[in-house]
Amino acid sequence: MKHITGSLIGFATLLAMAAPAGAQQSLTVYCAAPAEWCEQMVGEYRRKTGINVLMTRRSAGETYAQVRAEAARPRGDVWWGGTGDNHLQAAAEGLTVEYESPAMRDLYPWAVDQWQRSNKRTVGVYTSVLGLTYNTQILAKKGLPEPRCWKDLLNPKFRDEIQMADPNSSGTAYTMLATIDQLFGHGPGFDYLKALHSNIASYTKSGGAPARNTALGEVGVGVTFGQDAVKEAIAGAPVKLVMPCEGTGYEVGSMSIIRGTGNMDAARAWYDWALTPEAQALGFKAQIYQVMSNRNTEVPAQAPKASEIKLIDYDFAKYGSSEVRKNLLDRWTREVQARAR
Repeated sequence: MKHITGSLIGFATLLAMAAPAGAQQSLTVYCAAPAEWCEQMVGEYRRKTGINVLMTRRSAGETYAQVRAEAARPRGDVWWGGTGDNHLQAAAEGLTVEYESPAMRDLYPWAVDQWQRSNKRTVGVYTSVLGLTYNTQILAKKGLPEPRCWKDLLNPKFRDEIQMADPNSSGTAYTMLATIDQLFGHGPGFDYLKALHSNIASYTKSGGAPARNTALGEVGVGVTFGQDAVKEAIAGAPVKLVMPCEGTGYEVGSMSIIRGTGNMDAARAWYDWALTPEAQALGFKAQIYQVMSNRNTEVPAQAPKASEIKLIDYDFAKYGSSEVRKNLLDRWTREVQARAR
């Protein structure tokens, strides 16, 4: 509680410094999270502070391109949300600035690691954790075991009962491909993917589709990000989520202050507030069930809990590089997708 209070005091102090009394402040936020979550954040911040927030919502890749294009004359102040590899790329190019929030002491190690990896230019706000979603009714009807580990998916009983996305079109599936490569090693990892291919019913275009199709009973098991499974379960679908026993990969949604902002104090105030439990809980209100970065954020019973998940030491620098990504995707397409089943 002392840590939270200290962060909030810092937040209030920055607000007081940001502009003279009576002045109308404004802050431009580039939001790369789901639109409903962006709206919750902006609305609550306006209500709490009276600051007029101008929000633009785009994907992380589009936001990175915009920040890069505007580098000579920045129009944005804060970039909130979106996959961390884009934030790391912007940090490496000097498009964002260093900042250490008082809230850092309350964050999980994976969020702090993101900050350290970027030379203090971006921080983890939430993470999407890769898991296995299964339909309890379908498995019971067909006498199939509940999967607990990645290797359980190789059971011949799961033939045509597993769905995952195509890593050429889905970030979720690319995270899975990179996870298997790191868990089992490059050669054994592709041996695993070839064996898994025999049990795949279909490869979808989007990463969210396997969770939805598992919920509908079209397949028994889907490889998904955890929040997609939770959303289906809350909607009443007979699905459960399990995090693989060997460990699993993840992506880190991040936040950065844009270099050249003319509203540095207000940008830091948003940054501090966005890392508080109060602000992070707004994601759940928007029905976005990510794992949040602040240890003190109250988590709904249905949402994945960071303390209960075995995360691998995911190498974002290596697997975020264009060369490694291209080589992995080319090999998967050639040796796995094209393989007869």
